[in-house]
Amino acid sequence: MSTPPTRTLWRHARLATLTGDDWGLIESGAVVTEDERIAWVGPASTLPAGLKVDEEHDLGGGLLTPGLVDCHTHLVYGGRRADEAEMRLNGASYEQIARAGGGIRSTVAATRAASEDALLAGTVRRAQALRQQGVTTLEVKSGYGLSLEAEARCLRVARRLGGETGLSVHTTFLGAHALPPEFEGQPDDYIDAVCAWLPTLHAQGLVDAVDAFCETIGFTPAQTRRVFEMARSLGLPVKLHAEQLSDQGGAALAASFGALSCDHLEHLSPAGVAAMKAAGTVAVLLPGAFYMLRETQLPPVTALREAGVPMAVSTDHNPGTSPALSLPLMAHMACSFFRLTPLEAVRGITVHAARALDLHDRGTLAPGQRADLALWDLEHPNELTYWFGHAPCRRVVVGGKESP
Repeated sequence: MSTPPTRTLWRHARLATLTGDDWGLIESGAVVTEDERIAWVGPASTLPAGLKVDEEHDLGGGLLTPGLVDCHTHLVYGGRRADEAEMRLNGASYEQIARAGGGIRSTVAATRAASEDALLAGTVRRAQALRQQGVTTLEVKSGYGLSLEAEARCLRVARRLGGETGLSVHTTFLGAHALPPEFEGQPDDYIDAVCAWLPTLHAQGLVDAVDAFCETIGFTPAQTRRVFEMARSLGLPVKLHAEQLSDQGGAALAASFGALSCDHLEHLSPAGVAAMKAAGTVAVLLPGAFYMLRETQLPPVTALREAGVPMAVSTDHNPGTSPALSLPLMAHMACSFFRLTPLEAVRGITVHAARALDLHDRGTLAPGQRADLALWDLEHPNELTYWFGHAPCRRVVVGGKESP
């Protein structure tokens, strides 16, 4: 005999359901959850007659939104790069920083030297900071190990993260992130290695999706294609760091593989926009890296909007170019720098961010969705893109449970 679900009433809140094409506001709203799912949403005055609940929570008149989704992070790494950031602010070039021992290779060395438990401890701290800003679902990439053993260790840490934090965590293999020192001058041989590692990592249950960095300082479209072909042979979805620094045609390549998302996109061409639209690929905008690197080339938001390409927003948390730990701040920056509307930006950290991870059971408040909720000391959801420099998130619920 099955155990009946635990039914919980969350009442006395203004709801931003984000269903349809607007805020989906419900004044004096209520939500009923059954275990990890939402069973009912609406005005409290229309609660079903005779409703019996096991638990009841008064939300104190706050604003209730879907839990936020951070769909692009590099959260697992060792070391720090604040000194490198200071060098950049003092005028050092990328090449000068690299010669001084900085850049991605410094993070690779620190990550390889760290134990799994040490990596987990640092990752948990960063994930907790994101959770305190309303995040309930995280994507976590590898890409700072760049060897089979180190990449596996990073992906295991990402898998362990959910149990440590209560968050929903999804993993992405980013072996094709940079060239490790032992493969200096041998990028094709390194891609051979990445393609050889992927079946092993997938067989260990460590990979939900596959990513690559297609760029002049990363990997060519031909090399990226080889990684994607291996991913497709294993039934794994792909996504791509595309057109961040130059137009390599990566977005169109990724779209030809039905990519979940293409991310960065400052140099995206009209052909890339059209390919993403045809494939249903989400555009993930990363204003933290744009800001940190003092970029001036804006992603083609107007073209993406006119084409109907869904736009997500993420922290891109990483130690080198976006050490950001606030997704609402990224939504604010997406409005200020990229000219998204507040509604677009908030949908970008909920509805469309979930879609970028191929998750269709979250991002809105509606029956059947996961009970991922964020409660805010705000009056209207547009304030998520208005305030910055403080943390108005009061409570986080993941899968119907209060996040620790």
